[in-house]
Amino acid sequence: MTAWALRHTRGHLLFERNVMVYRRAWMTIFSGFFEPLFYLFSLGLGLGHYIGSVHGVSYASYIAPGLLAASAMNGALNEAMTNVFFKLRYQKTYDSILATPLGPTDIAVGEAAWAQFRGALYAAGFIVTAAALGLIHSWWALLALPAAIVIGFGFSGIGIGASTFLRTWQDLDWVQLVQLPMFLFSTTFYPLSVYPEAIQWVVRFSPLYHAIELMRAFTLGTVAPIDLLHAAYLVALGLFGVWLARRRMAGLLLT
Repeated sequence: MTAWALRHTRGHLLFERNVMVYRRAWMTIFSGFFEPLFYLFSLGLGLGHYIGSVHGVSYASYIAPGLLAASAMNGALNEAMTNVFFKLRYQKTYDSILATPLGPTDIAVGEAAWAQFRGALYAAGFIVTAAALGLIHSWWALLALPAAIVIGFGFSGIGIGASTFLRTWQDLDWVQLVQLPMFLFSTTFYPLSVYPEAIQWVVRFSPLYHAIELMRAFTLGTVAPIDLLHAAYLVALGLFGVWLARRRMAGLLLT
């Protein structure tokens, strides 16, 4: 979806700009890759020794796809929220960009593609680590990276759209207030069945829940038609976010 948009807009120029900017600061990009790994080693391999199996697999194998989905989410959201907010409100990067032939649509598409790429990088590193530890149980896992790209698109789109509503750095605290509970309670560490039925329906609205279910299906080989619904949810979320970002940026930058 993002590749099509890059070809039909000038968003690829902004993507190339970001590549050039981060060429000398690549460690900034990869720094967020380590947090899910710490959870995997401490909880999956450490605490998992005492928990045993969950749904017929080791605890580490169970939480690995959840942390993989969280990796893609973290990479996309870190870029889409913090960096886009800084460029929009403080650095005034987009004001300068609008002096070129690029418009709000190009900015929204280019930034979404870059945030999605960052999420895919995080996920790719995690997939290699999980495979090396023997936590991948199916050849369906070959689709885990494409799934991470879909997850990255969903979170990058909605993240950029949400970032246009932030006014100060203190507003980022609200982002953490949403992101952290979503990470902890979207079946990352335990099955949906542990919740009362009413809470289960709340969890099902979480974007990360759909991301984790998609990843878990591929890495554990439990692929089913409902996984198309999980993917569609994330694509729809990303499309809405890019549309919102374009509309908001046009209002903020052109008036």
